[in-house]
Amino acid sequence: MRTLPRYLRRELVAATAFVLFALLAIFLFFDLLRQVDEVGRGGYTLRAALLFVLLQQPTRIYELMPLAALLGTIYVLAKLAASSEFTIMRVSGMGTLRLALWVVGTGLLFVAFTYLVGEVVAPRAEQLAQRARLLATGATVEREFRSGVWARDAQRDAAGHLERLRFVNVREVRADGSALDWRIYEFDRQNRLRSIASAAEGRFFDGPDGRHWLLTQVVETVFPPEVREGAGEPLPQTAVRREAERRWASDLTPDILGVLLVKPERMALGGLAEYIRHLAENRQSAERYEIAFWSKLFYPLAILAMMMMALPFAYLHVRQGGMSLKVFSGMLIGVVYYMLTKLAAHVALLNTWPPIVAAAAPTLLALALAVGALYWIERR
Repeated sequence: MRTLPRYLRRELVAATAFVLFALLAIFLFFDLLRQVDEVGRGGYTLRAALLFVLLQQPTRIYELMPLAALLGTIYVLAKLAASSEFTIMRVSGMGTLRLALWVVGTGLLFVAFTYLVGEVVAPRAEQLAQRARLLATGATVEREFRSGVWARDAQRDAAGHLERLRFVNVREVRADGSALDWRIYEFDRQNRLRSIASAAEGRFFDGPDGRHWLLTQVVETVFPPEVREGAGEPLPQTAVRREAERRWASDLTPDILGVLLVKPERMALGGLAEYIRHLAENRQSAERYEIAFWSKLFYPLAILAMMMMALPFAYLHVRQGGMSLKVFSGMLIGVVYYMLTKLAAHVALLNTWPPIVAAAAPTLLALALAVGALYWIERR
């Protein structure tokens, strides 16, 4: 009985790879068309556009794998049914449960491949793509506000107590990770403003002596501490300090400041977890990134649900236009599932639903429908 699973696995892998290649070719063509419209603006060449599109293909592979697995499975099962091979398999003792286990076994290979692409290859390629595009056009990272990117940096002592609080405003984050036009507002434990510093440029260093920024052309205004009335002490004066360079220690990194460079849905799980932790430590809302985190965790598992949804097509005997009708139905299922995942994420964000519910609900719903369809076919 080992021949049948090997044969089925080989057919599923070949069909899924072919469908994935076809989908990638279609999306590459349309992605390139969108980039061609911007060629010639700000030094953006056709070569840079092609490089940008090619670097985005690992992300496309990650996004299209569930649909490719669905269509590939439908094609294989429909072909086996049309050639009566599926009937022979059933007569030889292959039940629905055994078929489902074989398909799921192959699906686990696709899941592992998708996790590898989504966590190792795609995020790095996406960052390279965005940086290459910014370098080619001479642009900077998109800004959340007109004043630039804002970040909250809480400094704590060894016991974990808040020591000081800093609000950092960076007007521009460059593609190479450097940042321009800094404003740093520092408050003490009582939320009193202690200093305001500005810097022309900052570059991040991560070496044996720790993480730090090297700020240049620093101008800092230090405000005096409060003096109790009647203490008989002279009133302190505001001091202005100027430094050509300053080493500035902070938990902020170029990845955090430049988080707008890559969409949350295209970041790696490790990067999302780090940024969520940073937002939580600074008591900022992280719902969007939590939804993206759980979606990234559950999305590859959708491959198993999609392949399970393809199983009922093997039991449908449609003589006229059977193959094309089944593949078209599979495309509709894939499109509906993709729209459902996006809708669930937006609805969860608006209604403050638990992120794990928004991420898992579409996959669990698809799996429940597949199991229900198989149960109905078995009872028929």
